[in-house]
Amino acid sequence: MYRRSFITMAASALAFFGRGAHAAAPAKMTVYKDPSCGCCHEWSKAMAAAGFSVDARDTDDLAALKARLGVPADVQGCHTAVIEKYYLEGHVPLEAVRRLLQERPPVRGLAVPGMPPGSLGMGDDPQASYAVYAVPSGTGAPYVFMEVRPRKA
Repeated sequence: MYRRSFITMAASALAFFGRGAHAAAPAKMTVYKDPSCGCCHEWSKAMAAAGFSVDARDTDDLAALKARLGVPADVQGCHTAVIEKYYLEGHVPLEAVRRLLQERPPVRGLAVPGMPPGSLGMGDDPQASYAVYAVPSGTGAPYVFMEVRPRKA
């Protein structure tokens, strides 16, 4: 009698806890990049290693994509990714992507202008320092969403 109850309870617990582990599929991310760019490939690999489902697509016309998504010229970066309803422009760090998806602010996307040394995909530089900008939905100027500061030794 006790054995049957224990087995039933254990099976129920496994089903309950197991459901949470399999319920959330990894977020799908499409990365549009220049076919000959190595840092874009490294950024995509880092996102895949973090658990995102990454579909990397080579394109020769990133400017048209950026225009269609409404990426302001002053915050444009190396590549453009689309995840859920947001774009990720340039070398946006993993922490910023996770925060964006957790908080879901009313923005079109996040951007890291240019190609800052030490940013994700651009090598490991403990002295890296740069800003991640949020581009608001509707009107308004991009604002600092997060700052990457030098790591302490």
